[in-house]
Amino acid sequence: MKGDGVEKPTQRGLLTEWKPDDARFWHASGQAIARRNLGISVAALLLSFCVWQLFSVVAINLNKVGFHFSTDQLFMLTALPALSGALLRVPYSFMVPMVGGRTWTMISTALLILPCAWLGYVVQHPDTGYGVMVLIALLCGFAGANFASSMGNISLFYPKNLQGSALGINGGLGNLGVSVMQLIAPLVMSVPLFAFFGADGVTQADGSALWLANAAWIWVPLLVLATLAAGWGMNDIAGFRASIREQLPVLRRLHLWLLGLLYLAAFGSFIGFSAGFAMLAKTQFPAIDIVRLAFFGPLLGALARSAGGMLSDRFGGVRVTLINFILMALCCALLFLTLPGGGDEGNFPAFYAVFMGLFITAGLGSGSTFQMIAVVFRRLTLARVKARGGSDAAAQHEAVTDTAAALGFISAIGALGGFFIPKAFGTSLAMTGSPVGAMNLFLIFYVVCVLITWCVYGRHAAS
Repeated sequence: MKGDGVEKPTQRGLLTEWKPDDARFWHASGQAIARRNLGISVAALLLSFCVWQLFSVVAINLNKVGFHFSTDQLFMLTALPALSGALLRVPYSFMVPMVGGRTWTMISTALLILPCAWLGYVVQHPDTGYGVMVLIALLCGFAGANFASSMGNISLFYPKNLQGSALGINGGLGNLGVSVMQLIAPLVMSVPLFAFFGADGVTQADGSALWLANAAWIWVPLLVLATLAAGWGMNDIAGFRASIREQLPVLRRLHLWLLGLLYLAAFGSFIGFSAGFAMLAKTQFPAIDIVRLAFFGPLLGALARSAGGMLSDRFGGVRVTLINFILMALCCALLFLTLPGGGDEGNFPAFYAVFMGLFITAGLGSGSTFQMIAVVFRRLTLARVKARGGSDAAAQHEAVTDTAAALGFISAIGALGGFFIPKAFGTSLAMTGSPVGAMNLFLIFYVVCVLITWCVYGRHAAS
């Protein structure tokens, strides 16, 4: 039906025409459709982040239920989902243009049921080998890969002036899943929630019981609901299909790699600190029950991500990103003053407060750098196509394809931080007994990002 200038969804949730930058179309019905897709996308992505970071809570408790893994092995289990998630984000970034956002959201959400169900089973069997745990941790990485396809999909639904806000909301509230999991999992582990499935609790030294299987199984019914909601309420968009060959040229763009480094520093820090903070705090301040406090950092970071996207729409992504990296470097430097060492027991309240600052700035930077990606790639692609005499329609199609592919590839680069940060902490602790070596590397990297942001984008007002 085109009489009112608005194309309605057709069979199986397919939108045969989609023009978000057309103000009349947008206000007539496009905005409502986009908001519905965004709402379901946020729910599915939030659950994905819950699954992705499961081992940040489970690993701390494995030895309490009868396993005998070393500290370095436990850090590795928290890091592996980020590694596989980062690698899988590359193929996942191709999937939305190939099969459609609605279809892929259903498939990718349903896949997460497997590692949750399996992990809940094996934690009840302490004779399970470390190799099996490694495999399950790698399978949890499928959840992290969902971010690439989710963000690429949502970028198709919103006009360019709302890209930062939409991507900030999707990414920020999706990132909230880390905090939700770290808040909910410790609570459900204290009750016999799935006793009717034969889940047994383990009595701890203080007499309390621990049902570790609940931390994984609690997400299974929610994943089923999210899969059904995606099938019922989301849409595929006709006309935005692109093959892998059409998307690969974006890898030749220098800006892909520069923005990838910035996103690695921002989102990589968020997801890496989310995975490793609890384990790190436990090694530095063993008398503190960090499990019940760990959720607050990812909560602040996720909320800050949404704010980062909105602030970037208003003040410019470059300006927000530049100020943010300066603050990240400052927080990293301050952290050295809070750590134990040289006979000093350290200062946990200061350590916790500074780390909360790192979570906030990592979240803000994640939102602002993603806004930069969308703006920079759209602007450069439109200019390139127009320069070679391409039509407006061809320019818009290529801009959408390049931007979606860039978002996917850069999100993969950023996710590597979830592996390197916990691994760096584990290696530094194993070699020196202190995380200072790892923090030195992070500080240098943040300073480099300040220079890249200013020299490449700040002076030329790229966004």
